[in-house]
Amino acid sequence: MRTLIVWAAAASLGVAAAAQAQAPQDDRAVFAKIKAEGTERSQLGAVFDTLTTDIGPRLTASPAHKRAVEFMRARLASYGLANVHTEPFAFGRGWEMQKVVVELVEPRYLPLIAYADGWSASTAGEILAAPVTTAGKSPEEIAAMADRLKGAIVMTEPIMTNFVRQDRPNPSDPGYKPDSAAYATSVGRRPETAGAESPRQRAQRASDALKAAGAGVILKPSIGEHGTVFVTGRDGGPGAVPSVTMSAEQYNMIMRLIDRKVPVKLRVNVQTKFYDDDNGNAYNVIAELPGSDPAVRDEVVMLGAHLDSWHTGVGATDNADASSAIVEAIRILEAIDASPRRTIRIALWGGEEQGLLGSRAWVEQHLAGDANRAVREKFDVYFNMDNGTGPVYGFYEQQNPGVGELFDGWLAPLKELGARKNTRESIGSTDHLSFTSVGVPGFNPIQDYENYDVREHHTNMDTVERLQLKDVQEASIAMAWFAYKAANAESKIARPPAATR
Repeated sequence: MRTLIVWAAAASLGVAAAAQAQAPQDDRAVFAKIKAEGTERSQLGAVFDTLTTDIGPRLTASPAHKRAVEFMRARLASYGLANVHTEPFAFGRGWEMQKVVVELVEPRYLPLIAYADGWSASTAGEILAAPVTTAGKSPEEIAAMADRLKGAIVMTEPIMTNFVRQDRPNPSDPGYKPDSAAYATSVGRRPETAGAESPRQRAQRASDALKAAGAGVILKPSIGEHGTVFVTGRDGGPGAVPSVTMSAEQYNMIMRLIDRKVPVKLRVNVQTKFYDDDNGNAYNVIAELPGSDPAVRDEVVMLGAHLDSWHTGVGATDNADASSAIVEAIRILEAIDASPRRTIRIALWGGEEQGLLGSRAWVEQHLAGDANRAVREKFDVYFNMDNGTGPVYGFYEQQNPGVGELFDGWLAPLKELGARKNTRESIGSTDHLSFTSVGVPGFNPIQDYENYDVREHHTNMDTVERLQLKDVQEASIAMAWFAYKAANAESKIARPPAATR
């Protein structure tokens, strides 16, 4: 009789409500508690504000990143979680930008929008000079210009026309064309041609030629428009040429003046600071909600997000929102006394922007290889949160045929918060790849990509104005719910097929 009543009620409801009506009563009650805690008593805003406003950009191993690590460690400990600690991994030098001045002095004065690339060296004081251009020249041609390049302001690129003007499509949209979002991540990248010099290798040879010539500073255009400056960078080591990325429109203006033979003079001054203390370490933050079932509590469901950011905006959408959301998710589960059967662990990674370094180091130490076989076999699933911002619309299933029906059932209650659907497709370019590389299931949610690729991702416009905290609160509810469901499922998540690892 109870079954008949449930199915009769389901017939009058929408798809989401029908699926929820079939769920066990205790699950519906737990979801209601998660939702109430995440909406009525949310603490997410305080965490997000500290990361973005009080601390600001969090370049890995910088003083700001280390403040964020300690803040998150203390915050997680205050929730009463278990095993709260930080773990070091080998990274290299920390760095911060302390002063950048780029000005047009002649034929008229104009302050220019520009940022030092990450780990750029300082200039030898102020450089006031006419710029020299190497745009379109081969590494060999650049080497032949050495006498003109010593101490010079060097503009290395032609006029920028190939702007980023398209956000990736959203797989949860009704009109989405299958597999059309892959281009935006490593999933959609073509392998380099064997034996041929790659664009990166050619650029490195050009950089080496400029270094050998003793160039004073490199200027190059951003790939963004409307003053949006995409800035990354890497540590070029001792003797590297200072490097600056400029607003493309202003870079183009200067190049047009040069092309018209108009005398141009620029003033450039870049001052940065390196940090090589602490043995070159950066840090991950780890905490746990212990499992309650003796039979499976040594199996682990893990949530993760990267805490580091680039250094020009405040890293709001990449990735303070996700870091705040997963911290809030585990706080919610602790606050409602969820008592998950399996242990739920969270991690806040460092070094993601430099190549998933924090998560890779953790996986190498704790999950990879024969020595960790038993622990790896006990590990259930990893849910990452990174690409995009705002609400959770569903999950990428990473071509894992064993999770489609399961994830669809878990998503059903979330549809009242705006969730739409899951997709069989994969997403790359973030920390779940560290887990899937050793055969552990790893997944990311589908989020909002409007303006993410053209305006926010790795730019000076990655600020708090780019998102709504209500959306991030709802995302924390979604992550808490998926973690709870995985931790209480009858069996572990299906392992991914070898071909998708």
